[in-house]
Amino acid sequence: MGWMEWLADYEKTAPISLVIFFVVFCLILFYLFSDKERGQRLESYKNIPLMDDQDVEEIKQ
Repeated sequence: MGWMEWLADYEKTAPISLVIFFVVFCLILFYLFSDKERGQRLESYKNIPLMDDQDVEEIKQ
């Protein structure tokens, strides 16, 4: 039960949670951009707001 009391202190929990969220964020980015096909597909999506409907239909196929 001592470790639960240690974690209950906000001054100790805040930095730990920050590190956990940062590591998870980095892992998600690594997963998304590690595969070249997935990275190219994500890069093609960045221009969707500027495209016409016909161009968007071509990307979906």
